[in-house]
Amino acid sequence: MTEEKDDFIEAEINGGEAGQENSPADLVLAAEILPSGLPILPLRPRPAFPSLLIPMAATGEAQVKAVKKAVESPTQALGLVMVRDLESPDAPENLHKTGVVGKIVKLVHADEENAHFLVNCLERFTIEELQNTPEGLFARAKYHFSAELSVNPELKAYSMAIIATLKELVQINPLYSEEIKLFLNRSSMNDPGRLADFAANLTSADGQELQQILETFDVRRRIDRVLVVLKKELEVSRLQSKISKQIEEKVSAQQREFFLKAQLKEIKKELGLEKEGKTTEIEKFQQRLKGLKLNDEAQKAVDDEMEKLQLIEPSSPEYNVSRNYLDWLTILPWGKFSKDSYKLDRARKVLDRDHYGLDDVKERILEFIAVGKMKGDISGSILCLVGPPGVGKTSVGKSIADALGRTFYRFSLGGMRDEAEIKGHRRTYIGAMPGRFIQAMKSAGTANPLVMLDEIDKIGASFQGDPASALLEVLDPEQNGSFRDHYLDVPFDLSNVMFIATANQFDTIPAPLLDRMELIRLSGYILEEKVEIARRYLIPKALKNHGLQKGQVSIRKAALEAIIDGYAREAGVRSLENRIKKIMRKAAMEFAEGRTEKIAIGKKDIETYLGKPQFSPDEVFENVPGVVTGLAWTSMGGTTLQIEATAMLAKGKGFKQTGQLGKVMVESSEIAYSYVMAHLKEYGVAEDFFDNHFVHLHVPAGATPKDGPSAGVTMTTALLSMITGKPVKKKLGMTGELTLTGRVLPIGGLKEKTIASRRAGLKTLIFPEGNRKDFEELPEYLKEGLEVHFASEYNDVFPIALGDRRKI
Repeated sequence: MTEEKDDFIEAEINGGEAGQENSPADLVLAAEILPSGLPILPLRPRPAFPSLLIPMAATGEAQVKAVKKAVESPTQALGLVMVRDLESPDAPENLHKTGVVGKIVKLVHADEENAHFLVNCLERFTIEELQNTPEGLFARAKYHFSAELSVNPELKAYSMAIIATLKELVQINPLYSEEIKLFLNRSSMNDPGRLADFAANLTSADGQELQQILETFDVRRRIDRVLVVLKKELEVSRLQSKISKQIEEKVSAQQREFFLKAQLKEIKKELGLEKEGKTTEIEKFQQRLKGLKLNDEAQKAVDDEMEKLQLIEPSSPEYNVSRNYLDWLTILPWGKFSKDSYKLDRARKVLDRDHYGLDDVKERILEFIAVGKMKGDISGSILCLVGPPGVGKTSVGKSIADALGRTFYRFSLGGMRDEAEIKGHRRTYIGAMPGRFIQAMKSAGTANPLVMLDEIDKIGASFQGDPASALLEVLDPEQNGSFRDHYLDVPFDLSNVMFIATANQFDTIPAPLLDRMELIRLSGYILEEKVEIARRYLIPKALKNHGLQKGQVSIRKAALEAIIDGYAREAGVRSLENRIKKIMRKAAMEFAEGRTEKIAIGKKDIETYLGKPQFSPDEVFENVPGVVTGLAWTSMGGTTLQIEATAMLAKGKGFKQTGQLGKVMVESSEIAYSYVMAHLKEYGVAEDFFDNHFVHLHVPAGATPKDGPSAGVTMTTALLSMITGKPVKKKLGMTGELTLTGRVLPIGGLKEKTIASRRAGLKTLIFPEGNRKDFEELPEYLKEGLEVHFASEYNDVFPIALGDRRKI
């Protein structure tokens, strides 16, 4: 069967049409006969068109065999058929039915896998039968010869339209100009079909769209389709030309600007109007140095770097490093000082203008300025303002700078973990910069500014170093006169700088760093102070920030007291300020919606603007047995906390504590439990009470961690109140550390605790005897209206809290 098929193929290729015989009168050259059987070469990604001479390449063993088979045949005919799917293999079902027969004019190169040849495309054909053989694809073909048409006016018009479009394409895109000119010179209007095929082949249209044109045998319809494709090509070419022109114009403009600038630079240089960049930079640095008083080491570093800069080419990477170093060295205020003002009256006015209350803090600052007046300078002074958030630590620092007439510079140390932030990076690193203190000197413009170090208690440490240790040199008056930044690598005098640090608590500040600073406590504000601060500062500021006129919105004193007591009980005024802002926002909305009358806010209107109060007067103390109000200190200021005790019948004794207590506080509760158990008879209670009772001690707000020794007295009182069944005195608060022998030891934060007790409305306070001197130093307005008792042992506390033990 295979031999019969091969014979058929040979007959089809070599013998013309199967079974055809030629008479002597019809003799023709064998090379001019188109065989009915053709080896097929699949095409990608576009078809071939008749009457074109094109180079081609065959890849793969099957395609090369088809080409060689065609070359060996007398007609050298090869069928060129486009595939349907470009990604699918050369299978019969993947070929279109219409293709072009071509004659291989020249075989340029051929091996087993590749063949390169030149083919002259002749006529269209359709596949009647297609077979896939070991020699490749072979097809029985039916030819569609181009008929000579009589040129009528319609076809002539179509031909002229194609030629006109081709000429436009040549003008826009000269890529195919030679090919188009050659075709137009050797073609006439008498063959519109050939013209259409040529025009279609010239376009960059999609392969499937070109295949449709190839399959259109009617010349009239073919020309229609070709004109559509040509018009698309023309539009694409026009758009491409427009884009290219825009890009060329931009490039030309940039080149023109570059050349003009270069010419202008040369002209200015010739006229002496401009100097080279390096010369200009050096003159700028020399101009800066005039009036500066550099130390010997810094002056030598500047001179050496100037000489180095003159030898380096601007294109060198080292040039920018050297230039930046000189820029920093020459921009610092070497020997430039602002004149200090030691006028105490002016300083007092500035402090009173900016702050209400804080009399003890103001007095300490005035003493500080007075010492500077007598001494002649205030160098070596490092203050640390410690207090809860919102009490005005940063604004106090600004006021001190204003009173002294110094430049104020502030930066935060909170979260700082890299030592290089303090002492700078070494110049060997890319992007190296000086530390924050040298940057502060540059920004301040003087060598004696007031530098505020915010949040010094929140400074961190990491593998990159310990910034707190780096601060030791900066904040030591004996060392900061020759502070050496890693970037500058020359000493800079920081001894004339006044440093003021702020912190919420000093427990987290390293001891060597704390030792270098003088602490000034800002404990917080009581209700009366907050009312005045709101009336003098917060309300006018809020009116201005919300676009309201003075007097448009007013808040009565009773309303302010209600806001402070019900919504803003913290030590500072930040929460109070936020509540006032909320009122102003709602008032601004009313005015924006058309209200014209002024708004006066009374106590009864507060809930309308702020909602339900967050605090109620009754939640601070409950007058029931086993509940006692204690006084505590936190980083947010003083606060009150209730301690509750209860007992349950049990087979044996037991004791537990809840409320997320710290280790020290747990120990205080155990001391209180042991003390009460050892003195039951003394307080009129059965000595076997604890033998059959399980005792539970709780400190509410269980989600908040608590620790410290100062609740010992309060816990003891809560246990005795629970055992005796007698509530403590109303509006009573207490604090103090208790020992096993009943002694009451002094505590810290007395001022903050006193302020907290006033905020909570407590009237009777019990403090350790060791804190009497601290209480006496408090301002009179804090002590006014308070009944204060001092206890040296617990026997002094019991009668005040629970009455005479003999009456139990």
